[in-house]
Amino acid sequence: MDIDYSGIKVIGFDADDTLWVNETYFREAEEKFADLLEHYETKNKVDQELFRMEMKNLELYGYGIKGFVLSMIESALELSNNNINQTTITKILNLGKEMISRPVELLDGVVEVLGKLEKQYRLIVLTKGDLLDQERKLEKSGLSKYFHHVEVLSDKQPENYQNLLDHLEIPVNEFLMIGNSLKSDVLPIVELGAQAIHVPFHTTWAHEEVPVEEQTNNHLTVGKLSDVLKYLN
Repeated sequence: MDIDYSGIKVIGFDADDTLWVNETYFREAEEKFADLLEHYETKNKVDQELFRMEMKNLELYGYGIKGFVLSMIESALELSNNNINQTTITKILNLGKEMISRPVELLDGVVEVLGKLEKQYRLIVLTKGDLLDQERKLEKSGLSKYFHHVEVLSDKQPENYQNLLDHLEIPVNEFLMIGNSLKSDVLPIVELGAQAIHVPFHTTWAHEEVPVEEQTNNHLTVGKLSDVLKYLN
């Protein structure tokens, strides 16, 4: 796709599943959670109930591991008719602690890409999730030195992006967003009139999936992060 990036001065990067692995750990925790509840419901039913609970609680807890753990506990109580024992509740809590304690696994090409782009562009992180968890991951990643600004958003709607761009005094036509989620990193940016590059991750949370009829061709999609250097460097 032939897109002109010559006017771009600031590049925003999503964090989870763009810079480092994230969704994979949630899927692993979901599998273990379903195993813990195998005496109460089928795996498919447990998965469905957990997702329903996450969506129900999203406005209360926001995105991130802590809200995920609370939704697992609430789902376990409902699926067991409040018969779940303390030992299982403790195991659910430990699933969350294990997720938080995991080392940060950078995706291929991240250091190379950031190292080259920082010489030509102002780089910022625009992610969503739990503030403490995202700050922890950024620190452990060793990537902080590449970024001029880090912002953890409560959500990634067009107004969230516009407010931040206004606050940082970044003209829309000088901004490019790079991320793995069409729903969060691409479509809201395109709606604003800015540019976006989609770098799909092999696993996508159901909440981030976009129906084919709502997708757009007004952006570039690449197979891996290092491919952006063909267009930006």
